[in-house]
Formats: sequence, C-alpha cells, structure tokens
Amino acid sequence: MADDLERLALIEDWLKKIFPEERFVLHPASSDASFRRYYRATFKDSTLIVMDAPPPHEDCRPFVKIAGIFREAGVHLPEIISQDIERGFLLLSDLGNRTYLEALDDGNADELYREAAESLIRIQLQSRPGVLPDYSDELLMREMNLFRQWYLEKNLGLELGTEQIAILEKVLARLLENNLSQPRVYVHRDYHSRNLMVTEPNPGILDFQDAVYGPITYDIVSLFRDAYISWEEERVLDWVIRYWEKARKSGLPVNPDFSEFYRDFEWMGAQRQLKVVGIFSRLHHRDGKSTYLEDIPLVLSYLKKTCARYAELSPLLRLFEKFEVRTTF
Repeated sequence: MADDLERLALIEDWLKKIFPEERFVLHPASSDASFRRYYRATFKDSTLIVMDAPPPHEDCRPFVKIAGIFREAGVHLPEIISQDIERGFLLLSDLGNRTYLEALDDGNADELYREAAESLIRIQLQSRPGVLPDYSDELLMREMNLFRQWYLEKNLGLELGTEQIAILEKVLARLLENNLSQPRVYVHRDYHSRNLMVTEPNPGILDFQDAVYGPITYDIVSLFRDAYISWEEERVLDWVIRYWEKARKSGLPVNPDFSEFYRDFEWMGAQRQLKVVGIFSRLHHRDGKSTYLEDIPLVLSYLKKTCARYAELSPLLRLFEKFEVRTTF
C-alpha cells in the first residue's frame, strides 16, 4: 500500500510538470495480471490514461516499440503522449472504459468479432522475422509447465508419479511439435475480450507489450476460446472459418486445408489453456489475486474437449479423470 501511494504521488508530480496550468483528478482505471496499474487522469475537457509500470518488475520499452510496429498496420492503439521510461510511466490517449467483455452479446458478437479478426489480420500481414522476439520452444514449454507446477501441484496439492509425469511430458512434447510447425507471424499473446475496447474505429487494442513472433493460430484461439466468455462451438467454428477465408485471401500463410488449420487452432489452444490455468493458479497462490480461480473451469473445459477429440492428446484427459479434475462439458 505504501509503495502504491508513493507511485501515485510520483505520477501526480509528473503530470503537473507536463500540464502546469491544468487541474486534473486521478482515479484507478484498471489493473492486470502483472504489476502494471492504470489511472485515468480527468481534466476539464478530456481524459488521459497513465500506465504505471514500476521498475524493476516491468519495462515500458517493449510497449513503446510494439506500439510503433502495430501502428504501421493501421490498427487502433492508444497514442503515446508522453513517457518517462526510467520511472516506468507512460501517458496514453484514452480508449474509453467499455471492453469487448462488457459489450459482447448475442446480437453484436458477429460484428465485434469480425472487426477484431480484421484488425488481427492487419497486424499479421505486417509480420517480419527478426523484429519481435521469437516464441521459442523454450518459452512455449515453460508456459505449459506452469500447469503442472502451479495448478496440479500447488493448487490441487497433487504429487505426480514417474509414470504420470512421463504421460504429461509426452503430451506436451506433441503439442510443442505442432506449435513449432505452424507458420509464424506477429503474436499479440493476449488478444481477447479484456484487451479489446469498443471504440471508433473498432476495436481499440491494449496490452500488446509482450508480443512475439510465433504460431499463426495463437491470437485467433485467444480471441475465440476466451478465458472470460464462451460461445457455442458451432458459432466459434463459423468465426474461425471466416477468419481463415479472409486470412487466405489476404495472403497470410494459413494452411490451405481448413481441417488441418482447425487442428492447429485446437492444439495451439491446448498449449494456451495449459498456460492460462497455470498462470491463474499462480496469480492466486503467489500474488493473492484469487478472482482468477473463478475462470479456471471454463479454460479447463476447452482443454478437456480438445483432448477428447484427438487420440494423441487423450492421455492427458485420462490423467484428469484419474485425478478427478472434473469440469462441466
């Protein structure tokens, strides 16, 4: 708490130097799963957003770099108005406070997801190797191992035997092989309903500072197999087909066989779902952010359905059954 108040005082002092003649009021705007915090500065006739990324926990430089790269794609991002990289402050234009998660309903989902998919394609079309960090095999595997470390062992209190560890490692190796075989593009890494804002033009895109160069299905599965909102499988399939058709016509290197593309989509989803369940468990046990536990059952349901559809992944499903890790299908 003391650190938060100290950071807030530093932010107020910084803004006063930028706007010496203007009065403003600061209120919390949002926080995320990292150490970053966001404040809305309300002036007489406008509002701005302050990103507080306290060193040494966070680094503003990737946000600034990737904002420039993604902006070249013509998508809607917050404008960087001022920056103090050393102290971890960015002053951004305000994209409002209505997220996709808050706005989505049966009536507008087709349009909102169409616009999100089109923006994603524009980002992917900008892709060039050697610009962003590679989504490496080490990183992909490290993310999946969070599932065992933080969910199975820490959250459920399980002690895996040698045979169970071997089964899990074999499935993870299969997923990794598939993920690495996919064509590579720019990957936002958290392209979902909490990081997309309803704006004009739509959507406004946030939280892109961890972007990498990696598998082409990663962001589309983040979007349509969202940890915070779910849709009927038939509707998701239709959205994925529409993305695939537009991506192919745009010249992106998607698999020309949709059934193979959809298999990649699901296997990439399994990698992300293992990662997300591990991260949500870690947020609870390490960081005291227990609300994320409420989202684990939905993510596990995605994972279990995928494992049930593919013989190569079914050993993981049998592990679930043995541990009685049950979710509603």
